[in-house]
Amino acid sequence: MSLSSQQIKALRAESHRLKLKPVVMIGQHGLSENVLIELEQTLAHHELIKVRVPAQDKADKKDLNTEICEKLNAHLIQSIGHVIVLFRKNPKSQKFDKILRTAKSAD
Repeated sequence: MSLSSQQIKALRAESHRLKLKPVVMIGQHGLSENVLIELEQTLAHHELIKVRVPAQDKADKKDLNTEICEKLNAHLIQSIGHVIVLFRKNPKSQKFDKILRTAKSAD
């Protein structure tokens, strides 16, 4: 499922509205297997999460963000400073269906 720019905008607004805090923090050892497992479980439960990534230069951070999204089959919604917002739709949940439908119809 690819997201339209309106859907990404709506999810970004929702992450701010919910006042999400980073629930997973990637430490000095980078994207380890345990971190991937934690991200997988958290995305399955919450769908929309914030993740704190380590301080790196722009190219390395972009590569890390891309790697996370590819491995988890998630969408990068926003990246500001050391915090990224990820979204992955859970087929068993309808938590964000209304937001996604409304944003899609606005497109």
